[in-house]
Amino acid sequence: MRITTERLTLEPISLDHLQATYRYSSDPENTRLMMFLPYDSIEETEDYIRQCVEMWGNEAPEFLEFAVMRGDDHIGRVTLYLLEPGLGELGWILDKRYWGNGYAAEAIRAVMEYGRRERGIRRFIAMCDSENAPSYSLMERLGMRFVECTGGRKNRSMDGERQELTYEIFV
Repeated sequence: MRITTERLTLEPISLDHLQATYRYSSDPENTRLMMFLPYDSIEETEDYIRQCVEMWGNEAPEFLEFAVMRGDDHIGRVTLYLLEPGLGELGWILDKRYWGNGYAAEAIRAVMEYGRRERGIRRFIAMCDSENAPSYSLMERLGMRFVECTGGRKNRSMDGERQELTYEIFV
């Protein structure tokens, strides 16, 4: 299963992507505002990827993890959580070396189209830390609208609770 865009290829994440995934997912700057990152070890990264591979083989997966490829370079990933019929949640991370080039938007649009076409998703949501201006700006550029700001967010690398922004789009 592959999705091709103008500049990118999205493919199911596999252990072939382990080293690059660990590089950007363990980087404190790259993951500062993320809930489940940074990864502490290559073993933790491998465990996560194995879960992702298992989900791709599951008849009713809870989520699908796409590796974002620019040529032969694995530059990030996009997750599609299959929450309930017609509803999907998007998550993403991009290696900081590739920030600011529109790759995240291109990859997310492709996953949204896949979700709509192949999974019947008509409503997508996405969430981010209230201080993550690049992420909420991206959601707005994708046509998503702000829904709410809530407390209770716990980012792995930070002490204390944070605020979380939720956005949505109907397609």
